[in-house]
Amino acid sequence: MSPSVEGPLRVRWVWAFVDVPPQAGQASVDFWVAVTGCRLSPWRGSQGEFATFLPEEGDAWLKLQRVGQGGGVHVDLDVDGPLEEARSQAEGCGATVLHETAGEDGLLAVVVCRSPGGFVFCLTRWSRGQTLGNQVRHGRDSLVDQVCLDIPADRYAEEVAFWSALTGWAVQDQTSAEFQRLEWPRHLPVRFLLQRLEEPSGTVRAHLDLACRDLRTEVDRHVRLGATELRPGDGWIVLRDPAGMEYCCTGRDPLSGDRSTT
Repeated sequence: MSPSVEGPLRVRWVWAFVDVPPQAGQASVDFWVAVTGCRLSPWRGSQGEFATFLPEEGDAWLKLQRVGQGGGVHVDLDVDGPLEEARSQAEGCGATVLHETAGEDGLLAVVVCRSPGGFVFCLTRWSRGQTLGNQVRHGRDSLVDQVCLDIPADRYAEEVAFWSALTGWAVQDQTSAEFQRLEWPRHLPVRFLLQRLEEPSGTVRAHLDLACRDLRTEVDRHVRLGATELRPGDGWIVLRDPAGMEYCCTGRDPLSGDRSTT
């Protein structure tokens, strides 16, 4: 039995994953490579299911995973300290552990968890030897920099409290009935937005948001690359990628991540 460990996780890096289903084929892979302006690493994993988007500058924070069914988005949280402790902390906050994997050294390397509302995420081992911490934002016209958790109404309060307790990041925008966000540690590449859906019940899922210097120009670029424009929002536009996954281009400054005033 794992020891009981109180307090939030020590999150050192956040990885956002595009989970690609079999029917998506190469078109979805090519689309996200083009959208991000990255090159794709060699495939790895026991079934060749993982690849990393490698930016021209700085450290990577976005990955691709071929999944057996479904598709969508999940996150890995690189945590400092033994994963046994992190697992205990996550369970103490209300997570359910689904699966564990050891590394080549025999130590726990990945803990697959499910939030109280059903969103699947991973706790992964951070190494002090890693140089992660240098996400290049300057000079970017757009950047995949936000994971938005889409939360049915009956799960919203519980899910917001869970993610804040798990990470130790304070809840912001608490006056909004539809959106709240977690405090963003600026050394991390991905920020978290939590959206209250009109759906009365269901399972929590997620989508990616891009910060775009010029929203209309960026949306038009995505459409040329194969996306379908679906509907506008208040400062964002919803699109669908070639695999059918929805995501948003948002009118936010890629450098600061803040909403544009223009």
